[in-house]
Amino acid sequence: MPKWFNTAGPCKADLHYMLPPVARLPQLTRLIDQQSYFILHAPRQVGKTTTMMALAAELTASGRYAAVLLSAEVGAVFPHDPGKAERAILSEWRQSVRFRLPEDLRPPVWPQTEEGAVLGTALSTWAEQGARPLVLFLDEIDALSDETLISVLRQLRSGYANRPHGFPHALALIGMRDVRDYKLASGGSDRLHTASPFNIKVESFTLGNFSFDDVKNLYGQHTEATGQIFTPEALAHAWHLTDGQPWLVNALARQATEFLVTDVSQPITAATFDQAKEILIRRQDTHLDSLAERLREPRIKALIEPILAGGDLPDVPDDDLRYVIDLGLCRNGPHGLEISNSIYREVLPRVLSSTSQASIGWIEPGWLSPSGELLPTRLLESFLDFWCQHGEPLFRSTPYPEIAPHLVLMAFLHRVVNGGGTLEREYAIGSGRMDLCLRYGGVTLGMELKVWRDGQADPLKRGLAQLDSYLAGLGLDNGWLVIFDRRSGQVPVAERTGAEPATSPAGRMITVIRG
Repeated sequence: MPKWFNTAGPCKADLHYMLPPVARLPQLTRLIDQQSYFILHAPRQVGKTTTMMALAAELTASGRYAAVLLSAEVGAVFPHDPGKAERAILSEWRQSVRFRLPEDLRPPVWPQTEEGAVLGTALSTWAEQGARPLVLFLDEIDALSDETLISVLRQLRSGYANRPHGFPHALALIGMRDVRDYKLASGGSDRLHTASPFNIKVESFTLGNFSFDDVKNLYGQHTEATGQIFTPEALAHAWHLTDGQPWLVNALARQATEFLVTDVSQPITAATFDQAKEILIRRQDTHLDSLAERLREPRIKALIEPILAGGDLPDVPDDDLRYVIDLGLCRNGPHGLEISNSIYREVLPRVLSSTSQASIGWIEPGWLSPSGELLPTRLLESFLDFWCQHGEPLFRSTPYPEIAPHLVLMAFLHRVVNGGGTLEREYAIGSGRMDLCLRYGGVTLGMELKVWRDGQADPLKRGLAQLDSYLAGLGLDNGWLVIFDRRSGQVPVAERTGAEPATSPAGRMITVIRG
């Protein structure tokens, strides 16, 4: 039975569900036929390696080319020693082609030559002695930096005029970023800024997310193979959760079909995908964990923090904006920069509040009735007591000080939902707020979080109007408005924390919490 992709791509012996590579990048076969050198860049885990490996296999199977995907990543540990990097890369290539090309298409013995020309000479010899035109897809090129990066790019450029008989017929550089953004200084911010020394490229492409039709096509392969169906609501919900991010699309389906609903006579529903989503987020598989690690980088923090807080973007270099988009963390949405998809929007604040969660210690769940029902009035009392005792000290445990109150509150609420509920979040750049929806059994509680800063008016009036809109979408007649007073010169949190009733412009009963 075919499998869902779980990490970077397939093993040769495995059969996987996947979209045809030409369907995702239809223009590439034309460029290859035209002997073009080009760039393919996209965020991690969108399927670059898998797609290009499959395309190479198709091209080779056609009998017209010897096409192969190889990696430059092993050279990354030698940024200032191109000679060692070249030898490491060629050794890796020799191993990889054993599994990716038939014996008669593999390269000859690499010729001996001077450092700085090793890769170029090897490719020239391979192309010259090969039985078919050589098509090379060079993956992880942007793992290289400094002198090694420049050396490799110059060697690829220098042999260009000798193609197709004395150098690869066609070549693609594959990485997370476009060639102009490749690093010149390891750990620094200097970039190439132009295509030089790879000014022979004809085009730069990006590999985007799946479309909704792509998701239906992919999931339809599972239905065809097993008979197990995905309900229309499930397909729509998978699209809503992932926005077509390929790793998430596959990972959700894998959890749903291989672990949650293994009886293929039973359909996959939207509720199944919700369960799968929670598993992925709690487990923080490699892909999600690698994104989380990036959140402490200063230039990422400078952009993610105001998005979570609903503030305005600071004045940052264009490269930093491209960086968070190239990572796949953010996208340019209709209202400005935003987190890329619903699952990422949940993962980011959960990760950032994890230290606060670990610091809280034991809390008596006094918000539950003897039968296990959530009691909103008791929850409010427990929260006020918690906030007075632990709110301010826990601010120091958060990596994003501008939204420390948000993260501490979410840490508390995660203790609540760990007993069997969910916590959903909505936030957007420039909105001036974060909305939370706590669901526990039959109880749904909507909250809006706002911060009162120096030089601003009391956010109560605007907050009540905004909360009306959020509660209307949830179908609720009451909710919480939580105002964090972060103005300078305030009395301690324990002395200013309290709650009072208010009525929204639409007549909803609101509990206003100040802290």
